[in-house]
Amino acid sequence: MATTIRLARHGAKKNPIYRIVVASTRSPRDGRRLEQIGTYDPNHDPEKVTFKTDKLTYWLSKGALPSQTVAELIKRHVVSAPTAAAEPAEAQA
Repeated sequence: MATTIRLARHGAKKNPIYRIVVASTRSPRDGRRLEQIGTYDPNHDPEKVTFKTDKLTYWLSKGALPSQTVAELIKRHVVSAPTAAAEPAEAQA
């Protein structure tokens, strides 16, 4: 069974909130999922993204492929967060 990390749409009409989920490639977009590993709210400025990083790394190690949109979110929010936290510590030293 091939798994993917993708967005599942929730929220009201014209007010979407997305859940970042791990699902089988055969299940529908908002259908059955294996696990929810984060959220994405594009209505905030800046956009609000949360990840359960331990679950994200677990599923990536198991071979789950992120969708194109989720890959961009991971690149912008997961990779940039540790480097931003490391910069002030280096400046104080």
